[in-house]
Amino acid sequence: MIGYRFTDFVPDMSGKSTFERLFDLFMQILTQTSGDVAETLHWLNLLDRKYNLTDEDYGMGDFIEELKKRGYIKDDEEGEGGGYIMTAKSEQTIRQRSLEEIFGKLKKSRRGNHRTRFSGHGDEPTTDRREYQFGDRLEQIDMTDSLRNAQIRHGINDFRMTEEDLEVVENEYQAQTSTALMIDISHSMILYGEDRITPAKKTAMALAELITRRYPKDTLDILVFGNDAWQIEIKDLPYLEVGPYHTNTVAGLELAMDILRRRKNPNKQIFMITDGKPTCLKEGIKYYKNSFGLDRKIINRTLRLAGQCRRLQIPITTFMIARDPYLQQFVREFTRVNNGKAFYTSLQGMGDYIFEDYVRNRRRRVR
Repeated sequence: MIGYRFTDFVPDMSGKSTFERLFDLFMQILTQTSGDVAETLHWLNLLDRKYNLTDEDYGMGDFIEELKKRGYIKDDEEGEGGGYIMTAKSEQTIRQRSLEEIFGKLKKSRRGNHRTRFSGHGDEPTTDRREYQFGDRLEQIDMTDSLRNAQIRHGINDFRMTEEDLEVVENEYQAQTSTALMIDISHSMILYGEDRITPAKKTAMALAELITRRYPKDTLDILVFGNDAWQIEIKDLPYLEVGPYHTNTVAGLELAMDILRRRKNPNKQIFMITDGKPTCLKEGIKYYKNSFGLDRKIINRTLRLAGQCRRLQIPITTFMIARDPYLQQFVREFTRVNNGKAFYTSLQGMGDYIFEDYVRNRRRRVR
């Protein structure tokens, strides 16, 4: 009898055109260069020289012309030297690709892997199906699919239905949520040769794209904090850069609380992406700074705001992209005071954690 031989799957890249292969690289580098088209094309030319990305039939000049024709870049009429700038289409494409890169990896998990604060059932049925679990309501069971499963497993002559045969219709929770996403842009986000700002930007863009597409009634406000804090638009994310700043977490929290105070949704939350401890306060027009150790004056102000958020029922989830024990000690204290959550995550895993936590928190109902 002839059987089947299984081998490792190797994706076939031959189906992609030269433009598509170059475009994938172009978009990745464009995010890392904070939207600088000239620098991106420079790096792409260097890669072409080393790895022969183009050939005599399709050169880098053809690629640039096709980018212009398809509306991804345009001439920089205000700049000098005849350069190019990104278009709104490129900004949208970067957000979409970030969503696919980060959210596309997540797997459906059984209910119960992540507990919610309140029990409850979804409001609107979806096309998703899953196995029956204890506690599911009878009206959630898809009888057609369940009967089919029973017939396949047990046959017609010995027909019976067991718990393993039952399939449940997954419901979508329609509670509205307002999220404030805080991104640390202090100098430490690129310190020691490690690029921490690019994963943070990608995650923010992907989260923005998810909410816009799937949860249009939710709100997402994005703010950055260094010596000060200020709000940015979604379209600004690809251009976000780290500055020569300290970390004024107090300013970021105050701005996030002010933004959420104006939102009418009952469910509110703060996500904070950072890699360090608070090192700065603003006192009047002057800055109080201390980058050495844990400054109790700065820490206490930060903890007071964490407690204030707890009283306002605004949980803070901190995504800490650093492993220093004394930094983790601060985050633990901050999380305890707020009664929030903290994830000590690598740059690669940060997006997964944020997406899972966002979807889980949407199911929390304030009563």
